[in-house]
Amino acid sequence: MMTQTWAIFYDAYRALNARKLFWISLGLSAVVVLSFATVGINDKGLTFFHWQIGIDAFSTQFISRETFYKLIFTTLGVRFWITFLATILGLISTAGVIPDLVSDGAIDLVLSKPIGRVRLFLTKYVTGLLFVTLQVAVFTTLSFFVIGLRGGAWEPGLFITVPMVILFYSYIYSVCALLGLITRSTVAALLLTILFWVLNGSLHITESSLLVARTNFEVRVEAIENDLDERTQKLAELTERAVAEPDNQRIATNIVNQQRMLEVRTQELPGEIGNRDLLQRIHFGVMALKTLLPKTTETIDLTERWLISSADMEGLTNQAAQEPAPMTFSTDPDDIAMSDREISREVQDRIEQATRERSVAWIVGTSVIFEAAMLAIACWIFRRRDF
Repeated sequence: MMTQTWAIFYDAYRALNARKLFWISLGLSAVVVLSFATVGINDKGLTFFHWQIGIDAFSTQFISRETFYKLIFTTLGVRFWITFLATILGLISTAGVIPDLVSDGAIDLVLSKPIGRVRLFLTKYVTGLLFVTLQVAVFTTLSFFVIGLRGGAWEPGLFITVPMVILFYSYIYSVCALLGLITRSTVAALLLTILFWVLNGSLHITESSLLVARTNFEVRVEAIENDLDERTQKLAELTERAVAEPDNQRIATNIVNQQRMLEVRTQELPGEIGNRDLLQRIHFGVMALKTLLPKTTETIDLTERWLISSADMEGLTNQAAQEPAPMTFSTDPDDIAMSDREISREVQDRIEQATRERSVAWIVGTSVIFEAAMLAIACWIFRRRDF
């Protein structure tokens, strides 16, 4: 049994080794790593080879060399190269594994050997993951040495990228394998898989946009409610002072202004609450749909979450290296409860916290369940089909 399985794996490796696209992709991975190795950081900003680029936001005053190179690795290396361009190259190279297996003549030869159909299909499926496995392993190893030599930090945790990217690719490739089995066409399987990937990514963008809008209304509702409480308390204090100083015109004017603003805030609140509740319901529905599908983006986000702490990210986003300003409410009747800048910062912080608190069980667990369902359907079809 192991001899047969190993023979299939070895045959798949030889097939990959014979394809120029595999070596082109591998060479491009090396070029990508070397390209960000030429970028440096010091107390004045970025450097490129020996040239100084003065960008205060990117300097060792706000971000360490270690964090800087890990950010480059996760954002440019993993997100842009490995999980986008290299994934497309991987799909082009491996989309034909299953269609080639079930093509006329090839399947008859394979099934003539004493090997179970389910084991045959799953072995072929796993061999299809060899492309991305070798690519990400080489890319991560080279990046490990770059971060160690240039960033001054030898980070073994960097290799968590390998299983996470393989997981990410396996979600997509399980769909490709099923479509390849059904259509028996490499081109059809590739195009339909890319379409599924795009639609799945669009769902993620939609959910992220809804989360931003929902959080924005939640913060605004809280700001208005807190503002109402403060103005009510202020009005009570002014009323007491008006009794003690009946001839004080300034107090009387402030009472009128506070009453006017209370009325305005009271009228605003129902609309804001209605918008918040509507977006919460829509967002809940989208999240329910998203739970059934693979979380490709969130799976890759786990790599950044584990490699770069919230404190490191804070040092980059907060250039003053200080804690964000607390939510403050003005007592001036003509001021809004929170400034737009405060609302924006509070929304950003809450979204960052919400996304980082999404559990690994939900991100990976539900995605693996989807993949298992795709493979179960494919195995059932492969086992029952009369080739």
